[in-house]
Amino acid sequence: MKMETLRDLLIEELQDAYDAEHQILDALPKMKQAAKSSQLQQAFDQHLAQTREHVSRLEEVFQMIDTPAKRKPCKAMQGIIKEGEEMMKENADPDVRDAGLIASAQRVEHYEIAVYGTAMAYARQLGLDQVIPILSQTLNEEKQTDEMLSQLAESTINVRASQ
Repeated sequence: MKMETLRDLLIEELQDAYDAEHQILDALPKMKQAAKSSQLQQAFDQHLAQTREHVSRLEEVFQMIDTPAKRKPCKAMQGIIKEGEEMMKENADPDVRDAGLIASAQRVEHYEIAVYGTAMAYARQLGLDQVIPILSQTLNEEKQTDEMLSQLAESTINVRASQ
């Protein structure tokens, strides 16, 4: 696709997000399996369910802007997930690994926050007001997940890893 307009850039951003969300769907079960903490396993389960909803919302956005839901390979997410996979393979203390898994998960969240924030800005500029609430809902959930992971790390996981 030749990128000539802000709409083209928005579509590319959405395709990137769509691929990233699919990659996350594949990675989260592995992260859950690598986690020792039942709280962290539960957090990964919650994030998995949420990610399925994010995929569905993106499909809705594509439909609303009359564009096929298509994935554009997200190299950034590939790299973030690869780093997370390396953490899972580390010969580390289980509590330390859990702390590393949270860090990996937060990198994912921070990337998604950037993507959805950018997509919202483009949609707003283009007057695509109908998609803004959908993107905003996902953006807010990404921020909430990041905050939940921070709280879990600070209250439990990092405490155990430091002992």
